[in-house]
Amino acid sequence: MDKTYRNEFRRKFLTEGLPSPLTRASRHLQLFDNYITGTRMRIRTVRDPETKQWSWLLQQRLVVEAAELKYLKIGEINLNEAEHTVFEPFEGNEIRKNRYFHEFDGWEFAIDMYIGKLWGLNIASVEFPDAAAFARFEMPSFGVFDITNNEFCFGETLIEKKFEDVQDEVARMAKAEPSLVRVAENALD
Repeated sequence: MDKTYRNEFRRKFLTEGLPSPLTRASRHLQLFDNYITGTRMRIRTVRDPETKQWSWLLQQRLVVEAAELKYLKIGEINLNEAEHTVFEPFEGNEIRKNRYFHEFDGWEFAIDMYIGKLWGLNIASVEFPDAAAFARFEMPSFGVFDITNNEFCFGETLIEKKFEDVQDEVARMAKAEPSLVRVAENALD
């Protein structure tokens, strides 16, 4: 693989909302992920509401499977505003979310609260330095369901979904693997 790609060992969990002490008014970033149809690429626009600063990334995300482990190889290019303008015709398959940051048990979590047609979906993720730490990590107390390897919950799949589809998938997962659920009967109501 090209050396410009980095491995991303990230676990993802459904949550019922923001863990305490975070609130929707807490400092966050606004993310606009536009998936380019028929590719493994997306244009990510990031806005910091506090500073009103904008940044843009062109990313390629490759899923790698090794045994029971799925992780991403990510290549990205930072774009300036003029370069971003060139890519605007590819935008339109967009997912919007607010990203909050939360430290828990020595780990830094990113908590995404989806907006628009996915309003009600909340996903916490945590990144690890290597596959060993990734493999041994257990769901945090504020997690409801481990969705790390569930392709339904990947952005390129969610782009076609609405919140009702997410609720149906959570019900299906809970029925198929009840041992993996912490509080799914209350989640996503």
